[in-house]
Amino acid sequence: MPKPSAGKTKRKPRAQNAPPTGPGRYAGRSGTSIADIIHDALRAAILTTELVPGTLISETELAKKHGVSRTPVREAVLRLSEEKLVEVAPKSGTFVARIPLSALPEALLVRQALEEVTVKAAIKFGQPSDFLALEALIEKQQEAIDRGDRQALHDADDAFHAGIAAAGGYSGIWELITQVKVHVDRYRRLAMLDMERLGSVIEEHRTLLQAMRAGDVGAAVGAMALHLDKLRTDMSHFKSVKPEFFIHDVDLLEQFQRAPWSA
Repeated sequence: MPKPSAGKTKRKPRAQNAPPTGPGRYAGRSGTSIADIIHDALRAAILTTELVPGTLISETELAKKHGVSRTPVREAVLRLSEEKLVEVAPKSGTFVARIPLSALPEALLVRQALEEVTVKAAIKFGQPSDFLALEALIEKQQEAIDRGDRQALHDADDAFHAGIAAAGGYSGIWELITQVKVHVDRYRRLAMLDMERLGSVIEEHRTLLQAMRAGDVGAAVGAMALHLDKLRTDMSHFKSVKPEFFIHDVDLLEQFQRAPWSA
């Protein structure tokens, strides 16, 4: 065995079961297994409402489509069930999950509380370039409205709110928000709000950005609260128009009235 070259220190062997050092090391899905691919494709179709609540999910057809056995399909469906995105009805089959009404008020409450933090942080720590980037995202939303491209509008809308969090140095808070607003996003896409309402969303964003640039914390927080409050108004109407899309496990109006932001 060759001797270590001069001037080099021999590395001390790491003791067995010694705790890790250096950057964090975390286990996670590779994102490349067949089950991962099926899960991600189904999840995207559910969240974008390409598959609406109540749609039958055939494990046999999915297996044929991907040229695999039903085992990875079952794994993907099980994970979606744990995320409450599919429902399994005994002797009937597996279906795209309805939206539980009980999930909506809490999701909006959490989102409003967290976005108040990101707005305040963006005002305190945001740079002119951050506000320019937010302005550009508002223009992207307007372009999406002009084209009638709802998916692009949703993407630009999310990017705008993510940009506020990033400007304040709290990108992780937006990641938390995306986890809790899954069913709210499904509702937004199902509701297919008319273009007039979608246009007012852009004006709400402009008002919010103007207050942030002026450093007016009260006006900015108020603008964000008003922006999110419109979702509550829309929800109370839409759940009556399409009752089959929802699990009616609470009185939505009562839940909204007892929430802190209604005081």
